[in-house]
Amino acid sequence: MNIYESLKSGQQGFVFTISSIAVTLLLGIAAGKYLKVKKNTTLLISAGTAICGGSAIAAISPLVNADEDEISVSLGTIFILNAIALFVFPAIGHFFLLSQNQFGLWAAVAIHDTSSVVGAAHKYGETALQIATAVKLERALWIIPLSFFIALKYKSKSSKINIPYFIFLFVIAMFINTMFPQLHTIGAYIVYAAKKGLTLTLFLIGTGLSRAALRSVGIKPLILGVFLWAVISISSLFIIIQTVN
Repeated sequence: MNIYESLKSGQQGFVFTISSIAVTLLLGIAAGKYLKVKKNTTLLISAGTAICGGSAIAAISPLVNADEDEISVSLGTIFILNAIALFVFPAIGHFFLLSQNQFGLWAAVAIHDTSSVVGAAHKYGETALQIATAVKLERALWIIPLSFFIALKYKSKSSKINIPYFIFLFVIAMFINTMFPQLHTIGAYIVYAAKKGLTLTLFLIGTGLSRAALRSVGIKPLILGVFLWAVISISSLFIIIQTVN
């Protein structure tokens, strides 16, 4: 990916990113109280939906001293919805005749984990993949300020904030690809290997979807996760269809 094109894509999704993160977090906290889901579980599911799935949960869980059950329930909820998104989102995109630009932006806003965003967008098209990756990684950067805010709120000075370093590696790769065009030949082989690796990753994600994982989630956290996912998916799809070409 070219760094200038990526910056352009990131700017396009900036407003969607801020607004969707804020709405999802506030709505998730309110819905969690209504459903009487544990406070930590509510926060983890809301953050995972709002920002970057498992990465957000991994960053925030030590800050709130979440126990293993709360973490596993949150990850299970996000994981199940990610698996569904891989199949459902491309079909919905074709049904509504979304452009590559529209689908890439929608996938980045409405799908939880970066791997699932990339998988769904890759299935839809190369342009959608580039837009979705840029916007999603920009979105994932919001793990950092959210983690600092939660650390201050919970006053847990001993807790370490987990920064998603893979984002910075992505920026370095874009910089090298842009500034050293003579490496494009080698880059083509790296991209080919990466796509094969992504296929293997998605297969391994699917092998983890078991009855035990479904049972561990529980009905109320799953209802919370599905509710937040439905709200952000439907509202963002409507806005993108109306405003993005």
